[in-house]
Amino acid sequence: MSFFSFGQSAEIDVVLNDAETRKKVEHKTEDGKKDKYFLFYDGETVSGKVNVTLKNPGKRLEHHGIKIEFVGQIELYYDRGNHHEFVSLVKDLARPGEITQSQTFDFEFTHVEKPYESYTGQNVKLRYFLRATVIRRLNDITKEMDIVVHTLSTYPELNSSIKMEVGIEDCLHIEFEYNKSKYHLKDVIVGKIYFLLVRIKIKHMEIDIIKRETTGTGPSVYHENDTIAKYEIMDGAPVRGESIPIRLFLAGYDLTPTMRDINKKFSVRYYLNLVLIDEEERRYFKQQEITLWRKGDVVRKSMSHQAAIASQRFEGSAASEMNAPKCISDIPHLMNAFLTLF
Repeated sequence: MSFFSFGQSAEIDVVLNDAETRKKVEHKTEDGKKDKYFLFYDGETVSGKVNVTLKNPGKRLEHHGIKIEFVGQIELYYDRGNHHEFVSLVKDLARPGEITQSQTFDFEFTHVEKPYESYTGQNVKLRYFLRATVIRRLNDITKEMDIVVHTLSTYPELNSSIKMEVGIEDCLHIEFEYNKSKYHLKDVIVGKIYFLLVRIKIKHMEIDIIKRETTGTGPSVYHENDTIAKYEIMDGAPVRGESIPIRLFLAGYDLTPTMRDINKKFSVRYYLNLVLIDEEERRYFKQQEITLWRKGDVVRKSMSHQAAIASQRFEGSAASEMNAPKCISDIPHLMNAFLTLF
């Protein structure tokens, strides 16, 4: 691992003990690019070495202590001055004194709780990092190293299908069904759409996957919608009695698990958005929330027993699910509800 220079007196380097064998994954940075970081799970031990290298051997370095921290924090982009730390662990590596030659200090954070998944969004960032510090009278010497955390889940057997009826009275009646309401990130959305009544000239239909990021509380709530995927169901006019199958593979898209009320700071939810466009370019749509989760049936051999148990925990129980916003009124029994037109 390369060194990064801080000031004129010394350089700090943080090296993980299992750096050669630990898996790396791509993670989006704040500027939208992707870099690779070491991957950890909840409950895993984080250990390694802090190397303090004197730039001028033989010249002593006075300090007020050397420490390393493991930090989990949330940063809201509209409130950059405040970092909300939900994990903060500190290990003292050396008492105040002086260094006359380059030294290496071992550290270990055992079975570290990492309750949330790493996330970089449009208005918020959740990150985990190690920060080594040589405390000095004027300017501290500091080095940070980010890691990525994935939260694993094993969902219960109950995973009901989604069935809905939508329509415009005496003009359009559609039934659509998805095979389940909860999908892991490599899953396949399977469904079918039935046209029971068609008196509108529909020329195009698609399903979108929409990510909705919500940050803040009260009057300072921000919503950001991002269309992750567009899946064309048909191009042309359907006829009464026609049915169209749907098969949408999620593995090819940049998705995260559903996150609900993370540390009371933000949420990330996903919706299937059914869109119909008629020959006059009018758009009709219906949204349904789905739950995404990271499959946890394969647990890394290096994970501790605590981590294996933690992998069974899903971030936000199904009981806390909110009803999806309804952009088209549901049809109760008769078609007396209308598609929202925009």
